[in-house]
Amino acid sequence: MGFKLIAACILVAAEAYLLGSIVFGILISKHFCHDDVRTHGSGSAGMTNMLRNYGKAAGAATAVGDVAKGAVAVLLGRLIFAWLLAGTGIEPVCGAYLAGIFAVIGHTLPVYFGFKGGKGVLVGAGAILATSPVVVLALLIIFLIEFAITRIVSLGSIIVAGLYPILAIVYWAWQGANLPSLVFIGVCAAIMGGMVIYMHRSNIQRLKDGTEYRFTKKK
Repeated sequence: MGFKLIAACILVAAEAYLLGSIVFGILISKHFCHDDVRTHGSGSAGMTNMLRNYGKAAGAATAVGDVAKGAVAVLLGRLIFAWLLAGTGIEPVCGAYLAGIFAVIGHTLPVYFGFKGGKGVLVGAGAILATSPVVVLALLIIFLIEFAITRIVSLGSIIVAGLYPILAIVYWAWQGANLPSLVFIGVCAAIMGGMVIYMHRSNIQRLKDGTEYRFTKKK
């Protein structure tokens, strides 16, 4: 069982990282806008920076791509664990959470683009959507309430990243997951949320300074 577990973890980590490294913000900005989004604004290749610099279509396309790759990565991770670890007592959903971590790592440190990508929020959202849609709905409601009040995307991202491990554990406990799986899920969710918060450290500083970008309603 030990060899199978190691092999499953390696396969999941590899597929998720390589999928995560396909950064749609960079691809879209280079091939359709003839530019590199990382040279503008926050320097991130995420949806928010794409939206600010290239408009709604580019931002929407980036968002769809990032969410989709996160979802595909965790679905593959779940299938790999189900295939290699059947009958071991380790639930397939653990593979999904492991894949979520490496998909976010791939997005933030993409091997195809000089290890400089985005902040991983939407990739994480796609990963959560494919594992626990109810948790995504709860986090989305929290995010929308925060954004309606402050108009600051980064603050909402930081808040939901912090709440994600708690909601993930509550959800899977409610679903009847065994204790080892709950521990595994909790650790993975905490790592994923922590990575997203760490990638927002410059935003956190700007929030402290009162200089963080705020979307304003057009007159």
